[in-house]
Amino acid sequence: MTTSLEAEDAVAELLGSHFCTAATAYFNLETGVSIVSIFRDQKPDAKKVEAEIRAGLAYIAECGLQIGAGQVETLKVKREDWSESWKRHFKPIEIGVNRNDESLNTTKLGAYGSRPFGKTLLVMPSWCKKRPRKNQAVVILDPGLSFGTGQHPTSSFCLGEILRVRQAGAAQSFLDIGTGSGILAIAAAKLGYAPVHAFDFDPESIRVARANAQKNHVKNKIKLARGDVTKLPVKAAKQYDLVCANLISNLLKAERRRIVSRLKNGGTLVLAGILAAEFKEVEVAFAGLKLKLVACRVENEWCSGAFCFA
Repeated sequence: MTTSLEAEDAVAELLGSHFCTAATAYFNLETGVSIVSIFRDQKPDAKKVEAEIRAGLAYIAECGLQIGAGQVETLKVKREDWSESWKRHFKPIEIGVNRNDESLNTTKLGAYGSRPFGKTLLVMPSWCKKRPRKNQAVVILDPGLSFGTGQHPTSSFCLGEILRVRQAGAAQSFLDIGTGSGILAIAAAKLGYAPVHAFDFDPESIRVARANAQKNHVKNKIKLARGDVTKLPVKAAKQYDLVCANLISNLLKAERRRIVSRLKNGGTLVLAGILAAEFKEVEVAFAGLKLKLVACRVENEWCSGAFCFA
């Protein structure tokens, strides 16, 4: 069943006590949803089980915990190696830039200086055997606790913009604010950006990002550090050709001056991690710093955008 991180332990205890066996829980950091599961050999009475579980969920909610969707689902599954079967949910993804590719679902709002590409970036887990295309950059990334596997709409938009802005043969710098798993910095390094700098407030994210950079053989091409965007100097000593800030909208608005001061004139700022209903407020806030929206994408409840100086 699906629930929230807040109620995950309580729901796991509910299922475990009901079925007299331990429940397993998986929290998806990118969607904010916890999935709590029980596997049973015997076929249960689905209607009876669901009624009893829903009664338990109602009690958990009465105790003050937010249970999220609280969706209960009973499935018949084949016997298999559960330690390996979860991997099939993480498939390789290809990121590309192509003006005629409507599947990118990107709205262009003006001259952007982009040029058509094929699918030039492949993001895949370490166990995948997919062979990359000719001249295709490959990022190896396994799902983990840190945000960013390329599957989420905000991550895929940022990866697409890293491709779109890249100019062959040009020296372009890149800054990743809130790097998470390090996926954007790794992709930028693989595509030839230099220097590539990245930071995150969470020390665990930096540890994971360093491990991922080493796995992708770009550890020496990325400068990773723990940092707090709210503590950065308002006037930056260094500016970058491309800045990606994948943060919640309130943080983006509050720290917009610190973020924008790190962008070169003629550079591109990519903002992501924004709920679609909150995007207009973010756009207006950055317009006050003379930045105009040049491309955006809405997918599910998320909206991301690329900005340049007006």
